[in-house]
Amino acid sequence: MCGTLRASGAGKKAVLMGWVNRRRDLGSIIFIDLRDRTGVAQVVFNRERNAAVHDRAATLRNEYVIAAIGTLKLRDADTINKNIPTGEVELVADEIRILNESKLPPFLPSDTALSNEETRLKYRYIDLRRDVMQFNIETRHKVAKAIRDYLSSLGFFEIETPFMTRSTPEGARDYLVPSRVQPGTFYALPQSPQLFKQILMISGFDKYFQIVRCFRDEDLRADRQPEFTQIDLEISYPQPERVWEVVEGFLHAAFKAAGFEIKTPFPRMDYDEAIRLYGIDKPDLRLPAFTDVRDCFTAQNLEELAINANLPVIAIRTPKVGELSRKERDDIKPMFHSKGGAKIFEDFKRIGNKYPDAAAAIAKKTGMEEGDLIVLVAGSAQAGPQTAMPAHRKVTPAELAICASAGLLRLALAQKYAERHKCFQRGDFRFLWVTNFPMFEWDESEKQWMAAHHPFTSPHEEDMGLLEAGVESVNDPQSPLSAVRALAYDVVLNGTELGSGSIRIHRQDIQRKIFRALGMTEEEAKSRFGFFLEALEYGTPPHGGIALGLDRIVMILAGAESLREVIPFPKTARAVDLMVDAPTPVPERQLKELGIQIKK
Repeated sequence: MCGTLRASGAGKKAVLMGWVNRRRDLGSIIFIDLRDRTGVAQVVFNRERNAAVHDRAATLRNEYVIAAIGTLKLRDADTINKNIPTGEVELVADEIRILNESKLPPFLPSDTALSNEETRLKYRYIDLRRDVMQFNIETRHKVAKAIRDYLSSLGFFEIETPFMTRSTPEGARDYLVPSRVQPGTFYALPQSPQLFKQILMISGFDKYFQIVRCFRDEDLRADRQPEFTQIDLEISYPQPERVWEVVEGFLHAAFKAAGFEIKTPFPRMDYDEAIRLYGIDKPDLRLPAFTDVRDCFTAQNLEELAINANLPVIAIRTPKVGELSRKERDDIKPMFHSKGGAKIFEDFKRIGNKYPDAAAAIAKKTGMEEGDLIVLVAGSAQAGPQTAMPAHRKVTPAELAICASAGLLRLALAQKYAERHKCFQRGDFRFLWVTNFPMFEWDESEKQWMAAHHPFTSPHEEDMGLLEAGVESVNDPQSPLSAVRALAYDVVLNGTELGSGSIRIHRQDIQRKIFRALGMTEEEAKSRFGFFLEALEYGTPPHGGIALGLDRIVMILAGAESLREVIPFPKTARAVDLMVDAPTPVPERQLKELGIQIKK
């Protein structure tokens, strides 16, 4: 292979095959940089050595596929290329075979300036020849193999589950597949193998995993694709800690395969605590947590600033931003999106001028250092009274609004001033387990409760009374369902949710109550999940698991900004494959066979 040549092989015969990466014609000598997926090697064609071979080499152009046969030779000391591993040797060619010619591509793999993304995706086979894409796909392979090897060593079976199943929407739209042999009926492509992996636990396969393709018909973002790959696993008889231990183990193996060492076990944080300290359920631990500085102000200060004294006053500290201009301070306010009456104080100097004692106390409490940016977020004095919450919940709805507003601003500030504060360093991996999520979320548009995780997640044992009471008031936003906690957990890395899991419901009576809480009638539950409810009646062991996004993990390891950089054949933001031009209309004959009519 081109990238494997070393000085130790000097004097040996070799055959190299690959693409012409670059050609330099010096008259009697032609140099070709030959490329394959392992790297680049220099091939020399000397007219004095073999005129016919030299003349044939003169016809070569970029991206021609050739075979070069010759002898490895040490380069002269003054011609060694220290920038590449093969830079000490070159192949002196005695023979050349042109295996295939190439048109001039719209861009070259060796180009330093990238073409626009649409061009790259249309000619993806050219784009994938680039060094960085070869590295990303190789990293993906290494990561997937390390995970497979690790889980197999623990006794997990990799078991495939169906791609064509029934539609059981889990929050996003299904991709539907019409059945020709059962006219008027449809399969759905799976959003996840959730029910199948639970049935595998019922079937006695107590350790299951799968690196599996999943499909969701939803709006796309940089970290979303309509088809994606997840690392899916399920275990019988686990406590949550056992699932976490397994995940930490395979992530350690995966990151090591990509050249990084990570520390385990990961820290753990309750959902309410994450909201209170970071304003988000997937906190980026590379940035400082919030500080509640309400007690730094006097009651009179709070009244003058029109701040609600019953709500937190959150100080956001962004390290080492340095002195801001007036315009930069003015630019902060548009970055703030208020939720539930939250307000911003972006000019800390003005606070210091008017309330020097409060500013000094804030600086001390937040650990403020020279060059740090402090922005305050507080509740408006006009905000309504707080709603009481059960003792095990730490954040009230009014506090949640303030924290959520501050959490979004904290991330926006960090991104805006990333080059200044240097908090986002490659290789700085801050993992976290976020636990004890709310079981339900109120959907204001639908006027009903929705599953915050998915409807097969087990509630906390001590919250069963709240669930019992809540199923009697499923259309009430103040229902006790608001306080039910789920045995759910997310693994988070640097502000990105890598995966989500839970301990599952293994008793049919509890599963029926959850369906009732979600507004399902008995008939609807039976129609959608009857096969699963029946399976739960046949000795279902307690079980739990998780699913992590392989694409996201590789994206972070590769230092890429989009999933499209680590997926060989991705879709655009409009869910289009530009290379094969999909999706496309199909002939009327095919639609007729399926009993489908297109209405515009």
